[in-house]
Amino acid sequence: MIPVNEPHIPKHAKKYVLDCIRTGWISSAGSYIKTFEHACKEYFDVNHAVTVTSGTSALHLALVALGITKGDEVILPDLTIISCPFAVHYTGATPVLCDVEPDTGNIDPKKIEEKITKKTKAIMVVHLYGHPCDMDPIRVLAKKYHLFVVEDACQAHGALYQGKKVGGLGDIGCFSFYGNKIITTGEGGMVVTNSDILDKKLRTFRDLAHVPGKRFTHKVVGYNYRMTNMQAALGLSGIEEIDWAIAKKRRMAQIYQKGLKDIPSLILPEEKSYARSVFWMYAVRLTKKSKMTRDEFCSHLKQQGVDTRNFFVPIHRQPVFRNMKLFLRASYPVSDALSRSGLYIPSGLAMTEAQQHEVIRTIRAILT
Repeated sequence: MIPVNEPHIPKHAKKYVLDCIRTGWISSAGSYIKTFEHACKEYFDVNHAVTVTSGTSALHLALVALGITKGDEVILPDLTIISCPFAVHYTGATPVLCDVEPDTGNIDPKKIEEKITKKTKAIMVVHLYGHPCDMDPIRVLAKKYHLFVVEDACQAHGALYQGKKVGGLGDIGCFSFYGNKIITTGEGGMVVTNSDILDKKLRTFRDLAHVPGKRFTHKVVGYNYRMTNMQAALGLSGIEEIDWAIAKKRRMAQIYQKGLKDIPSLILPEEKSYARSVFWMYAVRLTKKSKMTRDEFCSHLKQQGVDTRNFFVPIHRQPVFRNMKLFLRASYPVSDALSRSGLYIPSGLAMTEAQQHEVIRTIRAILT
């Protein structure tokens, strides 16, 4: 089986992690935390970077730091991972869904304004599968209505919008360092911001909100979202190689583009003029003219030893939220269409070019 994503272990990973073990700094204190945060701050071109336990906790902590609470509303795309609405729900606020663009799968800026109410406090954008959202019109809306912009850049390490790295384009940005991401700490995440005030809040809330100078005294609710020194050590080894990793992702996309572009029943990912995608996963879709469904196609690929993953299930179709009687009177046709037809094919950093050509050969045999 060619896995959909096999992680690349960076050159210095073992050295750094073993150093944590050798010195005894294995928990949430130690020099690698600060070093990794500094390296990310420099790379993502932001003033502050705060390590946390996951991309989900990054989203939650970001909303908490912004003061999002019960009675508020946060607009977000319907086609995304469940972590996004969960993070909103954790705060007591209500996730308000917006349909997405048919070509990128990102939140559609033209459909956001109609979702804004007096309760709206933030717009959460998701740079889906490594392609940046169209941020300028979103920031214009945010300024007009005095809203925060939260970036979910969990899949888009190093992606560019108008030449600038995503994550630092809004008020606050979130990254995931799960095992399948461009930078990995196994499990882990990060919140980035240019605000000194938000940075202070993030660091307080992620560590149980101890009162400064009065440890074990707490005036507000905090969270145990601390990354370990060993995770940060692994992350540091990854960010040292991020330029190589992005270049490889983009080379892989070029190989797939060349090998699959003439298949009529397959829609390949686009790269908008305003963007540099990192092609975190090579996401494709079947056209209506395809001789089989997406699920049948994935089943054929699996039988031939090629692993895949379906696109996300739209948030409005998630039983957990339907049971809460949210979204029942709304429709999201683009999100539904993409979810039914989309999948991503093997795209991990450990993948070889020979494996890529085998994937291409297998897809061509099934669809042509």
